Amino acid sequence: MTPKEFRHEWTELLPPGQFRHLFDHLPGMFFFAKDLNSRLMAANPALVKRLGFKTEEEAIGVIDSQIYPPRLSEKYLKDDAQVFATRKPLLGLIELWPNSDGRPEWFITDKLPLFNIRGEVWGLCGTIRSFEAQRSAMLPYLELAAVAEHLKTHFRDKLDVPALARMAHMSVRQFERKFRATFQMTPRDYMIRMRVIEACELLVRTNQPVTTVALEAGFYDHSDFARQFRRHMGQTASQYRKDRRQDYVAPPLAHP
Repeated sequence: MTPKEFRHEWTELLPPGQFRHLFDHLPGMFFFAKDLNSRLMAANPALVKRLGFKTEEEAIGVIDSQIYPPRLSEKYLKDDAQVFATRKPLLGLIELWPNSDGRPEWFITDKLPLFNIRGEVWGLCGTIRSFEAQRSAMLPYLELAAVAEHLKTHFRDKLDVPALARMAHMSVRQFERKFRATFQMTPRDYMIRMRVIEACELLVRTNQPVTTVALEAGFYDHSDFARQFRRHMGQTASQYRKDRRQDYVAPPLAHP
């Protein structure tokens, strides 16, 4: 049986619509689906609550003009019409949408067309995410972005925490606290993970001895490498190479 046949047999036994329930459990995510008349056909619990309804059933069939101010609802309907006409998604729309207090706030909206079994556009589905919340969530990473990129490319070097703190314009104590809170690990653990990732690549792509791989990845001795590799990957480097080589497909050679 081919992979395509396996998937067909698997999906045939799944009741329709189960995947949408993933959105019931994503914090800060609003999910919706509409028919060709832009009537609400589905909404996750977060959106149902935001719209002022108690259950999804109460929200079914409402249109934007019944919920939002005219200027906003006209914009939403115009975007819906574009998705229906082009049969293509509209992604990353940064637009105003009422927050929990009813005041307009910037949100990010994605809209994708839905097709029926005949291949006709049958509606659309989409998500709405708070732009402000996403920016706030990303802020700690942005503050440490230069440091993270430095560690990704200089993971073979000796760890110099004071230099990294200066790069982030922080004291050493502030930097270590911020780094741990952001990445849930210390700078040293982050660097070691980068070395392990590099070792995994070398083990599969090359025939270098394991000891050479350890040194190439930035580890200073084989025993430290062996201990860290088993800790992160759950197996020895030799076993990892043996297992992954079976599935590895070498890239095609470039023509001269």
